[in-house]
Amino acid sequence: MNVSFAADMRRIDEAVVKDYGLPAIALMENAGRRTAEEAAAMIGGAEDKAFVVFAGGGNNGGDAFAAARHLMNMGARVKLFFTGEEGRMGEAARAMYDALRAMGVEIRPLASDRDWDRLRVSLRFADAIVDGILGTGVRGELRAPALRLIEEINAAAKPLMAIDVPSGVEADTGRITSAAVRATRTLALGLPKVGHLLGAGANAAGELLVDDIGIPHALLEGEELRQSLITRETAAKLLPARARDAHKGSCGRILVVAGSLGMTGAAALAAEAALRIGAGLVTLAVPERIYPVLAAKLTEAMVVPIPDDGTGYFGGMKALEAGLALAQKMDAVLVGPGLGRKPETSEFVRLFAADVKAPLVMDADAIAAFTGHLDALRDLPQVPILTPHLGEFATLLGKEMDVIEDDLLGVAREAARAQQAVFVVKSACTIVVYPDGDAFFTTVGNAGMATAGAGDVLAGTIVGLMRQMESGMTPLVGVYAHGRAGDLAYERSGNGLVAGDILELLPRALKELTNTTV
Repeated sequence: MNVSFAADMRRIDEAVVKDYGLPAIALMENAGRRTAEEAAAMIGGAEDKAFVVFAGGGNNGGDAFAAARHLMNMGARVKLFFTGEEGRMGEAARAMYDALRAMGVEIRPLASDRDWDRLRVSLRFADAIVDGILGTGVRGELRAPALRLIEEINAAAKPLMAIDVPSGVEADTGRITSAAVRATRTLALGLPKVGHLLGAGANAAGELLVDDIGIPHALLEGEELRQSLITRETAAKLLPARARDAHKGSCGRILVVAGSLGMTGAAALAAEAALRIGAGLVTLAVPERIYPVLAAKLTEAMVVPIPDDGTGYFGGMKALEAGLALAQKMDAVLVGPGLGRKPETSEFVRLFAADVKAPLVMDADAIAAFTGHLDALRDLPQVPILTPHLGEFATLLGKEMDVIEDDLLGVAREAARAQQAVFVVKSACTIVVYPDGDAFFTTVGNAGMATAGAGDVLAGTIVGLMRQMESGMTPLVGVYAHGRAGDLAYERSGNGLVAGDILELLPRALKELTNTTV
């Protein structure tokens, strides 16, 4: 499924009318009906339930008018408040408004203190709320009346169905500049919006539902849309079935360059993840001083000591030569987990990455090594895959965190283009962005995965898939399998899950993909 910006949906809506001859009012009617159905389902039915419906002056308000009518037809008691201007409504919204007036429905304004008192009483006795106030057109600070209304709605703390986008959320970024309604459910019309998935908007949206509302699927599946969801079906299509005559050599020879004194766990998790996701042979290269620890800890991976002059860190020409000699024999390489950030280690990473010819994944401290050296990153011989969390991403680019969070997708796209790298940016919704601008959003994962070592498992998962499928697509399957394993772990352990739980359940997540019919 594609993901849209607000402008994409406006273009699609126009094409529905121009190219298919479908009236805009038909889509509005469908949107209202589906909103009413989902709002009713949210609280176990509409019969004799009290709904407070808020309608703004745009098409979002027209959807709300239609929803109010359908809720009434379902037996609900509806209080309707209108925040727009009657004379500025579009043709379709006006038709929905007129239909309600013809039914004798009182459409209340919010102009006087008496109106606001009536609103608070209605909210107090409401079973649920429908939000059709602002829609996708929000930018920047809200005006005082809208801000006041959102505060009143949130204070009521009732189940809330948002139409398309929770009022106050910027549809293109997920940014909330002033305030936004806190939805229980959001019904995305046509396609999910970027703001449903990123930043504060993802929290405001609650449970995200999507309905095509009758839009021809050819418009929703258009190639001009450069954002998509990574679904189970998407991942399964990308991962080929393993041949019956497969052997360990044909399933991927993977090198993991990781670890330092005091950070052996990251190295072990990354190497084991590569094995758990199906790689045939995994070699873990570690500083000589910590070799005994990891050689004892790992059974299936081959652990190789790299000269370190007793420091327990990577650095120096001997280490570089030994690491590059190993990399020459490999199908793919991961560098970064638990390396540390000593200057000599960072220099080792930059020199190592510049000479590796195999597909390269860089995580954690390897990414940090290129801070202040973006030119060196851009000049690497391959298109590397980088897996930073938001803090690492901001540091690498030399940007403040609020700049990153305000427009994560836009910043990631520019970084991928400028650095000619694939960025897997880990956040509440991890995104994968390619140098050509194509972007993909995760549909799995949970807050319990905010735990030490989870990123090491993800990096190992991505590199472990390299020989098993097209290498450039491994971030998509890796992110999905990792998130799905995290969801399975959450079912068992909740927020107490640890990275080892994700690691343990990677094979189950992989098996689900290989058993999916596509």
